[in-house]
Amino acid sequence: MLTSFLYSSLILHPSSLLRDAVRDLFSRYFALVMATGIVSLAAHFTGWPDIAYALFLLNNVFYVVLWCLLLARVFLFAGAVVRDLTSHQRGPGFLTIVAGTCVLGTQHEVLAGQHVIAQGLWFLGVGLWFALTYAFFTGVIIREDKPPLAEGLSGTWLLAAVATQSVSVLGTVLAPYFGSGREVVLFFTLCLYLLGGMLYLFIIILIFYRLTFFTVSADDLTPTYWINMGAVAITTLAGARLLQRSEEWHLLAELRHFLAGFTLFFWATATWWLPLLLALGGWRHLVRRTALTYHPAYWAAVFPIGMYTASTYQLAQALDLPFLLLIPHYFIYVALATWAVVFAGMLASLGRDFRDAARCHAQAGTAARS
Repeated sequence: MLTSFLYSSLILHPSSLLRDAVRDLFSRYFALVMATGIVSLAAHFTGWPDIAYALFLLNNVFYVVLWCLLLARVFLFAGAVVRDLTSHQRGPGFLTIVAGTCVLGTQHEVLAGQHVIAQGLWFLGVGLWFALTYAFFTGVIIREDKPPLAEGLSGTWLLAAVATQSVSVLGTVLAPYFGSGREVVLFFTLCLYLLGGMLYLFIIILIFYRLTFFTVSADDLTPTYWINMGAVAITTLAGARLLQRSEEWHLLAELRHFLAGFTLFFWATATWWLPLLLALGGWRHLVRRTALTYHPAYWAAVFPIGMYTASTYQLAQALDLPFLLLIPHYFIYVALATWAVVFAGMLASLGRDFRDAARCHAQAGTAARS
């Protein structure tokens, strides 16, 4: 029955709501999985196990539904997918698939102890990371019609660092289950941690230059700029996880002081971004009166808040800094509230879309009968 419904909706009725949703699928919609997953993990760390597990169950549904929509789009609109992947504006959004996969894998390991599923998601994440990272960067480098910096660059480019660190985090968490291959996995995740830091530094310099030396309108300051903070927050988490494994492998033990200093550097950077992003958001919505209406891009703002909460908790554990635990124990309320508000906005938006589609369908039926 489900197969018949999908066939009828996608193939036989091109104007259907489902087909339109597939055709216009937002390239960064896996940020929904990223945001829900990290808020769930943050809730688990800070003593909200029931909420954490409920979000975990919900996140599995989000992940499956988004994969169904994505695969349908690849099958029906392959040309549009290729154009989006090699676009300066839309291409980085595909890297949310990598991060969403690895964040969900981390949930399966930390919340449910499902090592096999977590390992499967990690291997999928590694494959997606290689395929999407190199496809995107190759595509934007070789294309001839490149946009100006102010039009082509945004906070979404930092998803390259986020995706890289998400693979590092899950691999480090799973390393003990690889037996004799544990050191190889840890070496790989250590290299990814360093690579993710390099990507962040490369890209954030261009973004900071774009923000400070080009005219910025309220429309330019979309929620995706919160990834400026989210990328260093997940880098902090990747470093903290490596520090927690430092007694298990001699190379990590030798690099412990370097890892501690570098990870603290990234955490301080994430903390510095917070007040500035809040000030820019206040200017956008309170001064420039930009309406707060739901858009999938808002999940890119939920993720950094949840990630800052989770990464600060893990950093406090890794460096034995108990006073830092005060931050996540209060920040979790902000993360949960932000997730709830954006989720309510998503449901309201979907409801409006269905009502509009039903109205158009009814009007079309009336016109056909007349």
